[in-house]
Amino acid sequence: MTTKTYGVTDPVSLANPTPRENKLNDLLIAELRNRNSFESEQATKKRVEVLSLFQRMTREFVYTIARRKNMNDSMAHDSGGKIFTFGSYRLGVYGPGSDIDTLVVVPKFVTREDFFDVFEKLLRQRPELEEIQTVPDAFVPIIKMVFDGISIDLICARVNAAQVPLNLSLEDKNLLKNLDEKDLRSLNGTRVTDEILQLVPKTTAFKHALRCIKMWAQQRAVYGNVFGFPGGVAWAMLVARICQLYPNAVGATIVEKFFHIYTKWKWPQPVLLKPIEDGPLQVRVWNPRLYPLDRQHRMPVITPAYPSMCATHNITMSTQKVILSELERASEVVTHIALGKKNWSDLFQRHDFFHRYKFYLCVVAATLGSAEDHLKWNGMVESRLRILVQKLEMTEGISYAHPYVKDFSDVYSLKDSNLGDIINAYGSLQGEEFLKPHISNTEGEEKNLHLTKLFIGLEINLTKTNQHDGAKKLDIQYPCSEFYNLCKGWATYDKEMHFINIKNVKLYDLPNDVYVEGEQRPVKSSKKRKGEAKISTQKRPRSTATTPIAANNGS
Repeated sequence: MTTKTYGVTDPVSLANPTPRENKLNDLLIAELRNRNSFESEQATKKRVEVLSLFQRMTREFVYTIARRKNMNDSMAHDSGGKIFTFGSYRLGVYGPGSDIDTLVVVPKFVTREDFFDVFEKLLRQRPELEEIQTVPDAFVPIIKMVFDGISIDLICARVNAAQVPLNLSLEDKNLLKNLDEKDLRSLNGTRVTDEILQLVPKTTAFKHALRCIKMWAQQRAVYGNVFGFPGGVAWAMLVARICQLYPNAVGATIVEKFFHIYTKWKWPQPVLLKPIEDGPLQVRVWNPRLYPLDRQHRMPVITPAYPSMCATHNITMSTQKVILSELERASEVVTHIALGKKNWSDLFQRHDFFHRYKFYLCVVAATLGSAEDHLKWNGMVESRLRILVQKLEMTEGISYAHPYVKDFSDVYSLKDSNLGDIINAYGSLQGEEFLKPHISNTEGEEKNLHLTKLFIGLEINLTKTNQHDGAKKLDIQYPCSEFYNLCKGWATYDKEMHFINIKNVKLYDLPNDVYVEGEQRPVKSSKKRKGEAKISTQKRPRSTATTPIAANNGS
């Protein structure tokens, strides 16, 4: 009897778990349960009900468009429409508060514009809708929402067929013919997730290990594609590869091998779950021999579904350093866990990002408008933050620039305050103490100012070349100016509504809300340090009356 081989190499070991490994696995699952990683049966049932509603809405949406195209009632009904899930929900590793990545598949006569017009209107008519944000110009056009208490990311793809029946499968590569790139990317979310599940030997061990790795990555703040770290699908593929190498192992063993193997991985050697396939399309498939951009990928993790793409192309020099450092730490911890010297809780110890660096950059995105207006502006700024990181890491005097993977938001009432005063004060402890009287509880007021702050930690290595008049100085005016201009180049940028500010904040002046409950602020030393560095983010305007906002908008 031959054993099925998973992946691009033979397995490292076919050994079954030992009693000690089974015990470690039981302890891991218990720790995950203690940390509320698993959702209740009642909450999962609610997700199923919401998805059933979305399936009915999808058919209603397609029927509406079909009738507008002058199809008769019977043809319109037969046009169908189907939803698929992908990401953590499809992989079975979702927990309380996880979103549902959902794909709406429609026939060829339904356009993307129909989705962002007709389907959005159907959603807004539902009493269950709590929040909604449409991003039609995103890399993958998306509607983000909170629906009946559940976060849902909704994308749409049309296939080259007149009907989409309920038994439609997305496995057939011929379905991808004659699609544009956005439809292709939308369909591939589900296709990649399904392939991952088919390419792991034991789904139970895979799911337990992936829950652990996701929680670890989130706790250590190395989870988030938009910020230059692996996202959910990349971490899933990295775990799946270890499952292929140890097909009979339990989840705890997979986790241990995961950290030991990836600390020694010869990057940029790619992580592959299966050989890269050819297919029926004239589309680009990941190939560093052919494409110079693919050769620049630092930690390539390649999707198994045709056409293969790199899921980690956003990783920068700085974020790679952070990821490798965290893998080293985790490898050491799991070694001690295996020896009985540490517990699984030690692996999930919270990151120390807001204690780690002496200097931070705070990027403030502000909107004078509605909450929905701000979601769009802030989403755009957030999506460009990785480019600022790349520009900073090329700046002399900066060893690396470490972006934090979450933002912090507030709403302020202008009252009698100047708009510029609030924007300029926001993002530091001293400034936000000044702003306390202006926190708004009246979300509906027109004069509310929505603000979001994002942080980048700077590891600085100043030399004699960075000295100016005897003092060490780091000049980052150029990357900041480039970032301002990039944000202002947004298609719907409005200088009366949208504002952007970058300020340097020292460790001891970080605002209170970056620390979790029970975590102490660093104590500032009373000693003055000779030659302490200064950071220059922008040229100061001569006039002080109305120019701060203009300056902070990069004008």
